[in-house]
Amino acid sequence: MAGPGDNSRGKPKAAGDGEAKQRRHVSGTVVANDGSKDRTGEVLRELAQRYPQLKPVEHPINQGYGAAVFTALSNAVKDVIFFTDSDRQFKLEEIDLLTPHLNEADLVVGYRAPRRDPPMRVLFGHGWSSLVTLLFGYTARDIDCAFKLVRRQAFTNVAPFILSRGATFSAEWLVLSKRAGYGIVEVPVSHLPRRAGAQTFSRRSRTFSGVLAIASSSR
Repeated sequence: MAGPGDNSRGKPKAAGDGEAKQRRHVSGTVVANDGSKDRTGEVLRELAQRYPQLKPVEHPINQGYGAAVFTALSNAVKDVIFFTDSDRQFKLEEIDLLTPHLNEADLVVGYRAPRRDPPMRVLFGHGWSSLVTLLFGYTARDIDCAFKLVRRQAFTNVAPFILSRGATFSAEWLVLSKRAGYGIVEVPVSHLPRRAGAQTFSRRSRTFSGVLAIASSSR
């Protein structure tokens, strides 16, 4: 299991406890602490003492959501990587819904059914997915859903070409994966209202430069 952590406070503990409950599927957890200014790094180090399978990776300064996800995925060592955020908006046991589809695809991408976020955020998300589809062809209906299962080789093969380290990371990852010929299957997953942490809108005021980055990397 791999995922980002940024000023997560109590959320790393939930991730560690959730991983413990899912050990029949998950044999290791990588959390990238993206330059958090609170106790996230300290909490992760404490948890690593209790859970040897937990591997915290530190960014000395905040580099952005995509950079944290890239670091987490790049430090995973198992043949199959389960990626999720640490904001506790997903049910970890629903990994059971994704694993059977690895027989038919290299990436199994969840989509939030329904999405439990503020209306403007949901609207913005639909608009972003539609724009990516319009420009680069269809990859997935919920590009930014942080509930994905991927064969490690499928990620490592496209990783050198992913330029984005910000909010457009997931879009670029999926576009490159599709163009590399990797199969993608979509599965509906539950989505919960945010219970911890502050929700921030993605910095897609930089959408134009992000789209240019995707276009450049996917040629």
